Amino acid sequence: MSITTRRKARDDVYKLVFEYLFTKKINQKLLAVTCANNIPREDVDYIKKVYFGVIEKFQELKIYVEKYAEGFVFERVYKTDLTAILIATYEILYMSDIPNNVAIAEAIELVKKYSTPKSSSFVNGVLSSINKDISKG
Repeated sequence: MSITTRRKARDDVYKLVFEYLFTKKINQKLLAVTCANNIPREDVDYIKKVYFGVIEKFQELKIYVEKYAEGFVFERVYKTDLTAILIATYEILYMSDIPNNVAIAEAIELVKKYSTPKSSSFVNGVLSSINKDISKG
């Protein structure tokens, strides 16, 4: 899979997870539309795995965010930042085929695109702390 198609797939799953943060419901219609846009099968698999994985592991991922987003209450973290953090944390914990530094770098790219100018340093700090803790084993 090329970096470009994975980046597009990550962008697509970002939008799905972002919506989930507001509705707390799986949007099968949006998922179907997203996956029907002539995208490679492996991108469809990635989108579904991450989307359903973040939803399934939401409470566990929330614990990581609460632990490492020091000074921030989970519900008050910008949803644009939170979405990227949840996706990257899921990738770090459950997708060994994605290097942790790639998951973090891609999350930073998403917040540069969708969030505030200060968000990239916040997201990097949270994810780097999670990665450091995970790497200790």
